[in-house]
Amino acid sequence: MKTLISGAVAAILLVACGGGGNEQVAGIDGRGNPVAVGVVSKGTITGFGSVIVNGVTYNTSSATFTIDGNAGSQSDLAVGDVIVLRGTVNDDGTSPSADSITFDDTVEGPVEVVDLAASTLTVLRQLVRVDADTSFDDNISPASLEGIDVDDIVEVSGFFLADGSISATRIEAKPAGGEFEVTGLVSNLAGMTFQINDLVVNFSGAQLDDFPGGSPESGQLVEAKGSGFNGADELQATRVEFKGNDLNADNGDRMEIEGFITRFGSATDFDVEGVAVTTSGSTTFVNGTSADLALNRKVEVEGTVDASGRINATKVEIKLSNFIRIEGFVDATTANSVTIFGIAINVNALTRLEDKSAAGLETFALSNVNVGDYLETRSYEDASGVVATRIERHDFDGDVAIRAFVDSVNDPNFTIRGVSIETNGATVFRDFDGSVLQPNQFFGQAMGRLVEANGSQSNGGIAAAEVELQN
Repeated sequence: MKTLISGAVAAILLVACGGGGNEQVAGIDGRGNPVAVGVVSKGTITGFGSVIVNGVTYNTSSATFTIDGNAGSQSDLAVGDVIVLRGTVNDDGTSPSADSITFDDTVEGPVEVVDLAASTLTVLRQLVRVDADTSFDDNISPASLEGIDVDDIVEVSGFFLADGSISATRIEAKPAGGEFEVTGLVSNLAGMTFQINDLVVNFSGAQLDDFPGGSPESGQLVEAKGSGFNGADELQATRVEFKGNDLNADNGDRMEIEGFITRFGSATDFDVEGVAVTTSGSTTFVNGTSADLALNRKVEVEGTVDASGRINATKVEIKLSNFIRIEGFVDATTANSVTIFGIAINVNALTRLEDKSAAGLETFALSNVNVGDYLETRSYEDASGVVATRIERHDFDGDVAIRAFVDSVNDPNFTIRGVSIETNGATVFRDFDGSVLQPNQFFGQAMGRLVEANGSQSNGGIAAAEVELQN
């Protein structure tokens, strides 16, 4: 379990204790036991066995669950859902416990556009971006953007980018006839309508909840719900709720938040998911430095909340690009890694683990993975090697695959991270836009390029049915 970093370096407090003037270290009571502090954590669920979010496993035995505004349970959640967790943790990082867990989808409604080339879809006029961090529910087949059609009803969980688009962490198909839901910032407020990006919301007659001034105001984060569109092509809202208080924490609470930088003033002053963050000379940076911070950079921030609601960051982790895809059979396992095609893939507290095989384990950990299991993995590379952000166990579907940089070329074969890729007259060669290439065109530019190869396992490598240059 990832160690939670205290928002303040150990301070010495003078307290009255039993009539004497004993000194007490912050976070330790008079008997030497750690003191629990409040914690607010927003991030993607990476596993169960309680709930794992932002690398921390929280005990949920006493937690309440709110799912889309209604009472629910842990079984209503899935790996990839973005949640807000409130609870406590000892000042030394031990005994994390959840008091409440809230899940609200980012958008739910009919699909209006599917753009495979751009890896996007449009739901309720909201642009949804799909990438290697997107998990698809089993009720979408194939489990990719190709399994979604126009007019399908889907529920999307994810994070906002600076332009208001959504980076999807999970997409699930929903039955028709349910309520449409959309979350975003109010713009173009006029009379009884406003916009959330390109969607016009008519809130005449809607129930308005929790608005500080009684009704929506420009720039506020809101959730609008309705059952359909009126004759003016507006979402006719039945309820609009102010969501600006969702992450409110008490002064001194710890906060952990995953998301994209949606406002960037400087490396010491920026917003993540709309929450203001301050860094200082004592902030620890992982996977980069403060110079790597920028608008739409994905990060995880840990720190202490001050009286204004700002996070004073003790740690900022910069999320690296998941450009490595490996799908195949497990050769070996250790306590912290799996090996596929001879490539060791490390697993850490932030790795999202999900069992989509016939076994269907809800609580799925690396210890449940066996030699011979078929895994789909998405990873990045750092100084320690290949690190998985997602591992899914599937029943074998007939294909194995690898995507990474080409390290040698010997037409008609090449290698990706040392894995032999064999091509023949039946292999289809594609450019990054999907257009067909001649073999000599492919081999003329493959060296050092990011390439994806799919096919069947052969001699420890892949007999490729298709290879494609990646952008």
